[in-house]
Amino acid sequence: MTEMVYGSVPVTRGEPVLPRWWRTIDKWTLASVLILFGIGIFLGLAASPPLAAKNGFAAFHYVERQAIFGGMALTVMLLTSMMSPSLVRRLGVLGFICAFIALALLPVLGTDFGKGATRWYSLGFASVQPSEFLKPGFVIIAAWLMAASQEINGPPGKTMSFFLTVVICMFLAMQPDFGQACLVLFGWGVMYFVAGAPFMLLAVMAGFVIVAGVVAYNSSEHFARRIDGFMSADVDPTTQMGYATDAIREGGLFGVGLGEGQVKWWLPDAHTDFIIAVAAEEYGLVLVVIIIALFALITLRSLVRLVRERDLFIRLAGTGLACMFGVQAFVNMGVAARILPAKGMTLPFVSYGGSSLIAGGIALGMLLAFTRERPQGALGDHFRRAGHFSTHPVHNRG
Repeated sequence: MTEMVYGSVPVTRGEPVLPRWWRTIDKWTLASVLILFGIGIFLGLAASPPLAAKNGFAAFHYVERQAIFGGMALTVMLLTSMMSPSLVRRLGVLGFICAFIALALLPVLGTDFGKGATRWYSLGFASVQPSEFLKPGFVIIAAWLMAASQEINGPPGKTMSFFLTVVICMFLAMQPDFGQACLVLFGWGVMYFVAGAPFMLLAVMAGFVIVAGVVAYNSSEHFARRIDGFMSADVDPTTQMGYATDAIREGGLFGVGLGEGQVKWWLPDAHTDFIIAVAAEEYGLVLVVIIIALFALITLRSLVRLVRERDLFIRLAGTGLACMFGVQAFVNMGVAARILPAKGMTLPFVSYGGSSLIAGGIALGMLLAFTRERPQGALGDHFRRAGHFSTHPVHNRG
C-alpha cells in the first residue's frame, strides 16, 4: 500500500508530538465534536432525571455517568488522533478481532435487559455492546483488505471483505439488530464504491438487501412489528414513536422552554434513542438545526479532506468512518421524526450510553488521525511508488 498522504504542512524533525498534532489536526471537526458532547450533557440534564427517579437514583445519576463515559471517550479520541495511520490500522485490526469474538459469543453469554434483543454483556456496574466497538474496527480491516487488493499480486481483498461483511450482518441479525447490520453493510458499500466497484454490482447488492428485508419481515416478529408501526397511517399516541412525534410537533421553532417538556416523563429511551425529541420539544427547531449542522460539518469536512488523499487505505477507511458517522446520526433523527422505522440507534456523542460514547470516541479519533495534514510528494512520485515508473524515494509521513 502506498504511504502517500494529503497535505502541504512541512514537518520538522524532532518536533514535539503535541505541537505537531495541534498544527495538523482538523480543528473545525474537533470543535464540532466537543460542542456535540456539550449539547449531550445539556440535554441529559433535562431528559434523564425522570428515569433516574423511576429507578431510585439521584436526579443527575445518568448525567454524571455520561460525563464519566464522555470524558473517557474524549480522552480515547484525542489519543487516537495523535497516532500515525499505520498504528491506527494495527490497533483497529486487533480491536476488530476482539469485538468480533465478543459479538459471536453474545447468544451464549449476552443479555437483552428485557428489550427482546440480546445485544449486551452485563458487567454489573455497566454494560457493553460489542457491535458499537465492532464498527470502527470493521471499517479499518475492510479498507485494508480493499486497498491490498489493488496492489500487484495482492490478495482478493474485496471478495474477502464482502464475505466478512455477510458474516457480521448474520451475527447482528441473530440478536436481532437489523439497524446495525444495515449500517455495517452501508459502510462496506461506500468503501467498495470508492474503491472502484461497478455500479451494476452495487445495484445487485441493493436488490439483495431488499430480499433480505422481506425474509426478515416474514421470519422476525420483532422486525415485522417495527415495520408495521412505521407503515401504519395512524400513530398510536401511547407508543414511543407517538410520544416522540408529538414532542417534535409541540416544540415548534423555539420550544416550550427549559424544563417544560413532557416527553421525558413518558419515553423510557428519552435520554438515548429519542434524545432529539427532547431537544425539539424544549428548545425547538433552532437547536435541532444546530445539531444537524454540526453532524453535517463533521461528515462533509472530513470527506472534502479525504478527496485529495492519495493513500488508498486512508481514503477508504476515512470515507467509511465519516459516512457511517453521518448516516447513524441521520437514522437516529429520522426515526424520531418518523421518516424511518425504529432502529434502536443512538445519536453519536449526544445520546446517553457508555459503549456508544467510547466507541464513537475511537471512531472519531481514527477519522481525525486520517484527516490530519501530512506532507506528500509530487503526483509523479506516487506513480513511481506504485510501480508504474522507476522507484524514487518520497517524503516520509509527519
